[in-house]
Amino acid sequence: MASKARIPIYQTLLIAGILIVWEVLVRTGVAPVYLYGQPSGILQKLIALTASGELFTHAGATAFEAILGFVVGTTLGSVTGLALWLSETVARILRPIIVAINGVPKIALAPLVVVWFGVDIGAKVAIAASLTFIVALISVYQGTQEVDPDLVKLMRSLGARRLTIWRKVIVPGASPWILATMRLNIGFAMIGAVVGEYISAKVGLGYFIYNAGALYDLNSVFVGIFCLMVMALVLDFLLVKVEARFKW
Repeated sequence: MASKARIPIYQTLLIAGILIVWEVLVRTGVAPVYLYGQPSGILQKLIALTASGELFTHAGATAFEAILGFVVGTTLGSVTGLALWLSETVARILRPIIVAINGVPKIALAPLVVVWFGVDIGAKVAIAASLTFIVALISVYQGTQEVDPDLVKLMRSLGARRLTIWRKVIVPGASPWILATMRLNIGFAMIGAVVGEYISAKVGLGYFIYNAGALYDLNSVFVGIFCLMVMALVLDFLLVKVEARFKW
């Protein structure tokens, strides 16, 4: 218990040590500031962007796109993955198609999504949803295959129909996989939103980072990356609480 209590201290010391070494290397000229940025400069930029409200505008746009894409993609993927258990024939027909789609880097589809959905928020949400959909589908379907077969056999021996088994055994049994997929998909949703903003956007952290990089303003780039990391940690923390609340 004592060692667990010390973990946050160790984490803080590790981060502080990295930042101190980074700052020293830049100040002594070992690491050029134009290539690596500078912690003190990043902090100043963070304060300035926060005070002006610009950072909240970009972060809010990315968070909205990522969360909406996450909800749409994870929900549809999970429902589809669960539904595939109802028909082994359909699952076999779709399996190679799913594998092929999963093998294509979703970033390669981004230009098509922009053409189909335009340059507004729809494109970013669609990219985020497409990334999370396929992950949820594959993971949740695998979860249905991992349900205790003895329970399925028992239900069948009692005369239960396939739909009843699905509702009473498969869905509850695959629920841990759904919760695990949700935590995994947070990262994919954010990737989708940021990639969409790279391609076509006027607001968002992806747009902010891309523009800052084009201007070689690495301090601003690191501010954007820092915001993405904080956003991911907050969303993951919330999902951990949900997982603990609804643990099966």
